[in-house]
Amino acid sequence: MSYLLPILVHIPAHSQVAGPLIYQSESALPPGTLVRVPLGQRELLGVVWDTPVDPVVASLDPGKLRPLAAILDGIAPLASCWRQLVTFTADYYQRSLGEVALAALPPQLRDLSSVQLARRLKRHATTPRHESPPTVIANGVKQSGSRPVSGIGGIEATRNDETGTFVISHSLSTEQVAVTARFDQEAGPFLLFGATGSGKTEVYLQCVERLLASNASAQSLVMVPEINLTPQLEARFRQRFDALYGAHAVVSMHSGMTPAQRLQSWLAADSGAARIVLGTRMAVFASMPQLKLIIVDEEHDPSYKSQEGARYSARDLAVYRGRLENAKVLLGSATPSLESWHHSRPLSEGGRYVRLEMPSRIGSNASLPLVRRVDMNHQPKHCVIAPPLLEAIAQRVARGEQSLVFLNRRGYAPVLRCADCGWKSECPHCSAYRVFHKIDRTLRCHHCGYAERVPRTCPACGNPDIAPMGRGTERLEEHLAELLAAVRRPNSDPELWPEGEPVRIARIDADSTKLKGALEAQLARVHSGEIDVLVGTQMIAKGHDFRRITLVAAIDADSALFSSDFRAPERLFGLLLQATGRAGRDADSSTGSEMWLQTFHPQHPLFEALKRHDYSSFAAQQLKEREQAAMPPFSFQALLRAEARTQEVAQGFLTAASAGAAELPQSQQVTRYPAVPLSIQRVANVERAQMLIESPSRAALQRFLHAWQAVLHHTRQQPDGKGLIRWALDVDPLTI
Repeated sequence: MSYLLPILVHIPAHSQVAGPLIYQSESALPPGTLVRVPLGQRELLGVVWDTPVDPVVASLDPGKLRPLAAILDGIAPLASCWRQLVTFTADYYQRSLGEVALAALPPQLRDLSSVQLARRLKRHATTPRHESPPTVIANGVKQSGSRPVSGIGGIEATRNDETGTFVISHSLSTEQVAVTARFDQEAGPFLLFGATGSGKTEVYLQCVERLLASNASAQSLVMVPEINLTPQLEARFRQRFDALYGAHAVVSMHSGMTPAQRLQSWLAADSGAARIVLGTRMAVFASMPQLKLIIVDEEHDPSYKSQEGARYSARDLAVYRGRLENAKVLLGSATPSLESWHHSRPLSEGGRYVRLEMPSRIGSNASLPLVRRVDMNHQPKHCVIAPPLLEAIAQRVARGEQSLVFLNRRGYAPVLRCADCGWKSECPHCSAYRVFHKIDRTLRCHHCGYAERVPRTCPACGNPDIAPMGRGTERLEEHLAELLAAVRRPNSDPELWPEGEPVRIARIDADSTKLKGALEAQLARVHSGEIDVLVGTQMIAKGHDFRRITLVAAIDADSALFSSDFRAPERLFGLLLQATGRAGRDADSSTGSEMWLQTFHPQHPLFEALKRHDYSSFAAQQLKEREQAAMPPFSFQALLRAEARTQEVAQGFLTAASAGAAELPQSQQVTRYPAVPLSIQRVANVERAQMLIESPSRAALQRFLHAWQAVLHHTRQQPDGKGLIRWALDVDPLTI
């Protein structure tokens, strides 16, 4: 007897075949089973998505269907909750089921043949696991299957010689105790609103520790926004849990890992061997059959929103997955997104999250940095570093303290310019300028990647005097070295440096950390005290625990004050407050820590709130403005983007699609704005345009988008779609 199985495969994003394909099987495989199936001339990984279909009801002829190529019986069927998560993601973000489901699986699982995968599974099964050591009681909770540990990560352990039990304790602040108590007692979801340096990471560790101590099979998912934040968090978790649960209990999951490493981590999570998974946004789809806790650190970070493929928000999916699997969800940030802040208002006002607050830094003497505003209108003309700030940095160096100078623009200069004819280093393939990188003498486009050597003379008029305009971190590093040339750091070798050592300056950005291990090496130099002044982009302005930095300076603090993007003030305030939090994280030095802001608008309300470290008032003011303007979170948006060889074709497709939507019953509940070019309208010789769709009702917007899909596919086949390269819907966009 043969069965007809609905199977998901990875089909093109805009294929009108949005659901499962039917294949023939000799056995009735349970939903979630991984298989390999033929498709055209290829053999692809597939997932059995439902129970067998009736050929009569489906009007199918079994004789014309292709059989399965292989069954991957070494992996248990994917759980029903995982399949529901994928279904919701595809449905909400307007993508095909197969695209979401197969993209959520590790690449090697999709690429390896059945024989190759069988070998990997055999190797994974024979990997040594941790033994079963004596019982441990962590903070009063009995923990079975753990190993004794003492003296690491702030852990204190005592042994009861009669029972063989180890009692482990961690000293917590009053606020941490109160927060963890509420977390234990209430269902959530939770928003942990904690000042920078208030000990949010320790709360995460406590929540995970208590869960694993009370449930021998439970799993936890801990998410961070960026790959470069994963190593330090992994070190903290391994320090705490390796000795308790073994070296395989904590695994990482992010795109910076090799395909083999990602497969190994996925298999460990899927089998339940990994008790804790640390990862970036892709980890929200990790197969974790015993998931009981999800933590999203720095939940405000835009990196949680995917900008390609299925443009999903991992933070929002984490909340949905928690509800789906009855797992607790904890979102944490010193600068929560306005959406999360709005959701954490009191339940009596319609709030959906429980807000947990930790306004104080750890340590009896700890305090938040003093924020100083430098009015650049009163500084020397064309001044890059204000003299008072330069003097403050020099004083820190002389005392053996560290400073962080923050500029969110990498490269040497944003553009090269000829003073004679006005030529600028425009990218020939994009409507953007190529950035000057002095270190390798190249002009490089940060959008398409096109690079070439810096010309000796102006390409337009032959003038040899072409000069950089503006500043990036590379030029700022060079400029600081010139300004601080006469300053000396505390003397470590009087014979070699009788008058003191010169200042040591380092730069951390995407250019200086391209090589494998470069970021870790640079951070190690900072943590060891080898570096006096650290220059960098937002890579170093958030999440890092620099214990020696006592001064942070933002050079171009006005960059987003008057942006057309309504989210720009929120992002700027969050970034600056996060950068402020890098100073004075050691309680002994926090009283003298400072944040310097160079600005031409010192009285701007955003800087007034920042000076008071007052996120609450800033958020209240922003939410009031958004409510008055009917903007998110008081309305719901989607973007339809189109790419073509010409702007006319891209906008023509959007306009035709909008006209076709006028016949839909749901169109009366949404507003469709005119098609416009993107701010950078051409990238890699592809013209880009977009159309904003908005509604006061999320349900109405979703109904419209679902009904609109057929119109979009139809328009793509019409003359208006001729020349179109691709189109995509972005639900809940972060940039407009």
